[in-house]
Amino acid sequence: MKAAVIGAGWAGLAACAALRDAGAQVTVFEAGRTPGGRARRVVHPEFGGHLDNGQHILLGAYDQTLALMRRLGRNPDALLMRRSLRLSSLDGQFRLSAPALPAPLHAAVALLTARGLSWNSRLAAVRLIYGLKKMAWHPPRDWTVAQLMAHFQQPEPLIRCVWEPLCLAALNTPLDEASATLYARILQDSLNGDRHNSDLLLPCVDLSALWPDAVALHATMRYGATVRHLIPSAHGVDVNRERFDTAVLAVPPSVAARLLEDALIDANTPALLKALQAFDYMPIATLNLRLASPWPLPEPMMQLREDKTRGHFGQWIFDRSRLTRSSPGAELAIVTSAARDLADDDRDAIIANLTAQVAEQAARHPSRLARMPAIEAAELFIEKRATFAAVPGLKRPLNTTPWPTLALAGDWTDTGYPGVLEGAVRSGLKAAQVLLAR
Repeated sequence: MKAAVIGAGWAGLAACAALRDAGAQVTVFEAGRTPGGRARRVVHPEFGGHLDNGQHILLGAYDQTLALMRRLGRNPDALLMRRSLRLSSLDGQFRLSAPALPAPLHAAVALLTARGLSWNSRLAAVRLIYGLKKMAWHPPRDWTVAQLMAHFQQPEPLIRCVWEPLCLAALNTPLDEASATLYARILQDSLNGDRHNSDLLLPCVDLSALWPDAVALHATMRYGATVRHLIPSAHGVDVNRERFDTAVLAVPPSVAARLLEDALIDANTPALLKALQAFDYMPIATLNLRLASPWPLPEPMMQLREDKTRGHFGQWIFDRSRLTRSSPGAELAIVTSAARDLADDDRDAIIANLTAQVAEQAARHPSRLARMPAIEAAELFIEKRATFAAVPGLKRPLNTTPWPTLALAGDWTDTGYPGVLEGAVRSGLKAAQVLLAR
């Protein structure tokens, strides 16, 4: 079988790997020059190693991604730093750490013993977990996360310290807009099952090297090849006027809508076209800093407290040097999810405000961190369409299309997950199954 994959993101490359395993001859069309899509390597000469276009983490529950890595000969234990569920603020005012107990008991004990939460907040957090479990982890489909918080009477300090940061990190959507159904799915996978499902997996190599490079190495890759011509039929798919037996379309939904608009109208399937055109998007900002001297953080990943009135929009900080096992603390990454307030702001002002936020909160830490060293290099990435807006009632397309020769892939398909890496991988694997089963 001669197959085309359009898009070399995590979904497209997962589909490529599965199709190749089944004996297909696969050609991947990628408009860019690096495999990985919105989770890829970026070369920057002023930093010690390769950067990513955005800092990402994985969870222990991401079983399909971890299994794919192993099939490709990429050892997750060597390439990912595994940390048990642990949240700690840079100012030292909040800390949550899960003990080695069965799930969800480990999360309940972590919440009950968390530093910086009142007893009322701790008990309220346990009430939410067990309340969701009684709902079979399926709150009403039209609820937002804010409505979920109100239903279980979650105190504002608890929301600010725990539930909101987790929502922004997983759904990249503000609480009053985010789908409670998708949020509950993340909590279910993390907290209901093996306790290692809630482990945080922090990449120790750039995101392309994690596994996309391994797929690209053994596929026919056409970099810089933007697909402008796509005609599917019952017997094959024409891609840029070249005939393939099958194809996986693994591009953002707006691009898929543009490529398929005429074909979907001819096939009298306006519902799919409408679904592809219905997505809104959310940005993520990542500020990378290289410091004049090492400045190790107490944890490789720590929370930041937001103060939007002062431009302090940072939510997480990563000690990149510690993750890459180079000089600890010499390189940092500061992440802001749902970064609509930063998307069109002055870049120098963003860098100055985020840097001030880190320095100020580090100075409050009980261990009395040394003063933040001078910044030698700063690189700000703002991925304006990092993920789809994970809102209630969003009708996401299946992997199938009106043509048995064409499948859709992407974290935006109906995976049951928000726009996370595991959803992208699952979507790509499912798209390959659709084509192989025809």
